Amino acid sequence: MRGAALAVFFAMSLGQASPAQVLSFNDLSGWAEDDHLSAVKTFLVTCDQLDGADWQPICKLAASVTTEQAAKSFFEMLFRPAIIGTPPALFTGYYEPELPGSLTKTRKFPYPIYRKPDDLRDGETYYDRKSIEGGVLRGRGLEIAYLDDPVEAFFLQVQGSGRIKLTNGKTLRVGFAAANGYSYRSVGQEMVARGTVTADQISAQAIQSFVRNNPRQGKELLNVNPSYVFFRVIPELTPEMGPIGAMNRSITTLRSVAVDPSFTTLGTPVWIEKAGADPMNRLMIAQDTGGAIKGAQRADIFFGTGRAAGDAAGIIKDGGRMVQLLPIDRAYTPDG
Repeated sequence: MRGAALAVFFAMSLGQASPAQVLSFNDLSGWAEDDHLSAVKTFLVTCDQLDGADWQPICKLAASVTTEQAAKSFFEMLFRPAIIGTPPALFTGYYEPELPGSLTKTRKFPYPIYRKPDDLRDGETYYDRKSIEGGVLRGRGLEIAYLDDPVEAFFLQVQGSGRIKLTNGKTLRVGFAAANGYSYRSVGQEMVARGTVTADQISAQAIQSFVRNNPRQGKELLNVNPSYVFFRVIPELTPEMGPIGAMNRSITTLRSVAVDPSFTTLGTPVWIEKAGADPMNRLMIAQDTGGAIKGAQRADIFFGTGRAAGDAAGIIKDGGRMVQLLPIDRAYTPDG
């Protein structure tokens, strides 16, 4: 589950909030060139969680698909492309950080990440970011690990999951456990409001650079966002598996996408037509959510693990359109 800017919703929406514009597969730019078998495999990871009698035979058939041609036919026979909401879409990217860390606090690793406190109640606000960063939780034994960079600790919360490469050579996988109940406030928008950067200059890299070059101002800037994320250790993930998404299953690089579940049922195939400097036409599966992901034409693309994935994800802010692949009856009766 995505954290801070990217986490909070677990419930799956079973209907669509607005009428659908039904298309044909010929209307999808690049449809014939995609790897549909890869999309089927990702679809199957969470297919069993889709509610509704119409989904069950679809999921059963998906399990028997073993070739690319069969995968393409599977989607074309059982689904119809439908636009919910009004394009242009807004596409951003996220990733799973891989950071150095320690199980104990040292001079090199002084910045903690915390597990969920026992007195944090769902639906209630807790201590805000400034209070927590100021040490209000210190001494309670909640520390999972310590990092060497406060801005990396912040972005670990924004992403909601990560891999911490410990000083003992082991890797600790952590994922979203809870948030402190405050709404996310965009640090990037705050920088624009202050005149630090212009709207077209804002990116994850720009935020990181400012905070590192201006430690005192940077700390105050990060505290503008009162939302704070607590983590849990996830020992069952193997190295090749992606982090856990909102459906409590591992997500897949460049095949999983975070959406607003008020408009897109989690587990639904979603066709992405992303514009920008590096266009992307690809079938993905809606398997994650995020506090900043709001609206029918809003999606966050999972770019994978590590620095290269972070660099790629951090510069994505592109238009285009998002098309849901709905079971045929749902495409024509989206509120049913």
